[in-house]
Amino acid sequence: MKKLSLVLTLLATPAMAASGPFFSLQNTNFVVLIAFIVFVGILIYMKVPAKLTGMLDARAATIKAELDEARALREEAKSILATYERRQKEVQEQADRIVSSARDEALAVAAQAKADLKASIARRLASATDQIASAEAAAIRQVREQAVSVAVAAAGDVLSKQMTAEAASSSIDDAIAQVEARLH
Repeated sequence: MKKLSLVLTLLATPAMAASGPFFSLQNTNFVVLIAFIVFVGILIYMKVPAKLTGMLDARAATIKAELDEARALREEAKSILATYERRQKEVQEQADRIVSSARDEALAVAAQAKADLKASIARRLASATDQIASAEAAAIRQVREQAVSVAVAAAGDVLSKQMTAEAASSSIDDAIAQVEARLH
């Protein structure tokens, strides 16, 4: 093979450029044609086109596998995104429910506190009214007791001035008789 290529190289010198009939080794165009045919034949003999086709097919298969993987990843990303959006919507709805519930509870607690305050005020008002009535009754009782004491003292003074020794003795005997009757 080396000898043939050496011979062809020597024959295809520029000094022999396109002279003579076409099918002669003196014609450079014919020599170039033969060299090209030999080169293509060597490429076919060495199965270079099959190897190139195999490499291109392998590269195409790799690219196809990468595209399929990218599609699968894209679909997975879409499903994950849909899942997260659904979860976010659920969480937002739950947060809205919690806020609404807290607002309702706060209003209920405020209403209950208002009712408790009114009840407490009513109890304190009733207690103050009872204390006032009790103080009033105590004051009336003290005034009556004072009036009774003054009346008894005045009656005692009047009786002691009007009473004789006999009447006093008879009054004491009557009082002892009443005490005996009540004790027995």
